[in-house]
Amino acid sequence: MKRNRRIATEFGKDTRFNVGIAAPPRFGGGEPELEQLKNELLLERLETALEPNADAYVRHAASEAAALAWVTPYPLLVFPALFEEKADAALARLERQTQIREQSRELLAV
Repeated sequence: MKRNRRIATEFGKDTRFNVGIAAPPRFGGGEPELEQLKNELLLERLETALEPNADAYVRHAASEAAALAWVTPYPLLVFPALFEEKADAALARLERQTQIREQSRELLAV
């Protein structure tokens, strides 16, 4: 038969850590410049968008790209390429959704 044995335990002093948010160093702010760059590239991209409903998709991509670029040490340098990638992906997703919607209408009409 098993017996439950009690083991004496000793705990040391609690250790506390000071954890802060690790933000990259900023030299001279940059937030207004990033917002201005975002708006300029967004307007350029919206002028060239062929899809009529692209506005919301491209604006969302711009906001995502700005948020991701902001956590890098050089957001103004990173943002344009990141925005292009995000906008391309958003427009591809919109195109695919449009195709699916049209196919669904055709199937429902039969």
